[in-house]
Amino acid sequence: MEHIEAVIISLLVAVAFLSALATRIGIPYPILLVVGGLALGFAPGIPDVRLDPDLVLVVFLPPLLYSAAFFANLRELRYDARTITLTSTVLVVATATAVAVAIHALVEDLPWAVAFALGAIVAPTDPVAATQILRRFDVPRRLVNTIEGEALINDASALVLYRIAVVAIGGGAFSLMDAGLRFVGSAAGGVAIGLVVAIVIRELRSRLDDPPVEITLSLLSGYAAYIPADAVGASGVVAAVTTGIAIGWWAPGMASPAVRQQGFALWSLLTFLLNAILFVLIGLQLPAILDSLGGESPWFLLETAAAVSAVVIATRIIWTMATPYVFRALDRRPSQVARRVGWRSRLVSAWSGMRGAVSLAAALALPASTPQRDLIIFLTFAVIFATLVVQGLTLPALIRALRLETDDGEAVEELRARLAATQAALVRIEELGGEEWTRDDTIERMTALYDYRRRRLKARAGKIEDDGYEDRSEAYQRIVREVLEAQRTAVVALRNDGTISNDVMHRLERELDLEDERLEI
Repeated sequence: MEHIEAVIISLLVAVAFLSALATRIGIPYPILLVVGGLALGFAPGIPDVRLDPDLVLVVFLPPLLYSAAFFANLRELRYDARTITLTSTVLVVATATAVAVAIHALVEDLPWAVAFALGAIVAPTDPVAATQILRRFDVPRRLVNTIEGEALINDASALVLYRIAVVAIGGGAFSLMDAGLRFVGSAAGGVAIGLVVAIVIRELRSRLDDPPVEITLSLLSGYAAYIPADAVGASGVVAAVTTGIAIGWWAPGMASPAVRQQGFALWSLLTFLLNAILFVLIGLQLPAILDSLGGESPWFLLETAAAVSAVVIATRIIWTMATPYVFRALDRRPSQVARRVGWRSRLVSAWSGMRGAVSLAAALALPASTPQRDLIIFLTFAVIFATLVVQGLTLPALIRALRLETDDGEAVEELRARLAATQAALVRIEELGGEEWTRDDTIERMTALYDYRRRRLKARAGKIEDDGYEDRSEAYQRIVREVLEAQRTAVVALRNDGTISNDVMHRLERELDLEDERLEI
């Protein structure tokens, strides 16, 4: 890539500026980044930036998949396993088929293999923008979890269909039985490789006590699963997701507090940067795509793009709104009746099916000999733009109009966990009181501290009457924060006048920041 320095600087400046602007005006950053990248692509003097499909599928995708799986809510994923499995597999096939039929009818002499390739390309969803909006409105957590769970798997389903279509484009024979066996074998191989990699990483990290090395292993985990699986023909996506889920489950017993603190901060920044850069890159592709379609009629391009986008959106809506009634008729078990979701939540879920960088990377990876390749890439961009921008900007209005109920389940769970942790602390303090090396005054002081915390939490939970616990706690925490700030100022002043080094200042600053983070206000 030419002018690599200018490209990197332009991307980072665009990410920083557009993300800050998105926060300021209340729009999810992926939407503004795509639009901003689009505007940047037409700006004079900007170097030509082409998105290398391997860059997304090999460099960007594994860490993003691993991170999403690591922080996934396993209990909720198990609870809605049937819904997630069907939307990430059967809905992908249904979307690919509907798009293939539509584009084959709209574009004269388009081979069926190319039509199915486009369907597979635009079938998988990208949850970043949708979940950012949903969390802002505090919608039921189950809704967010199913959208994230679907996105963990549907990349794998779509890429298997995509590879089958590419083989057919090259003249290979297509067999439904062979395609089904390949899908099952690819997924099973991905799970097996992902588990093996997770076990190896767990054994390695359990023998280490070096935060930089452990965090480096964490960064490599997604690649360690994805690349070998992809090399042997298994699903790299499933492998990376499997490793992320397994390591995420084992992590509390593997990592020290220092590793958790540093790792969480690093992964938060890394996933933001990877997603943000990808969305800007998506917008930057349009000028090159349009240049390759100079001979096509603008009206034909717009009409075809609108039609394909409408099919993608309508297929998801029909599936989400209709299939629950089929399952309700077939499965009337009380356990399934309890899981039923109202039509409002289903409609919001249907409208949250936005597409992203994986779709564009797959389109760009089509062989150069593919008939109508430039048109397929343009239509992929159009679907991404329509679903991300149009649906993304209207999703908040839809949530408000439907008046979805808010979800306080997470707050209740957090309160329950705080109470359990406080009770465990009191039990352990009482046990330690009998040890010879402990002091009575220290035990009394700690017991009083945790007993007050227990009473305050019980009052918040409505188990006892609130005797001003919250007001006194808030005043105490404000005093602590003021004292911490005074210490921070004094330490910085010592660094400024040369009394202590920068390293000493940062070490003390981290300790003060951790104390600050423990405060609830």
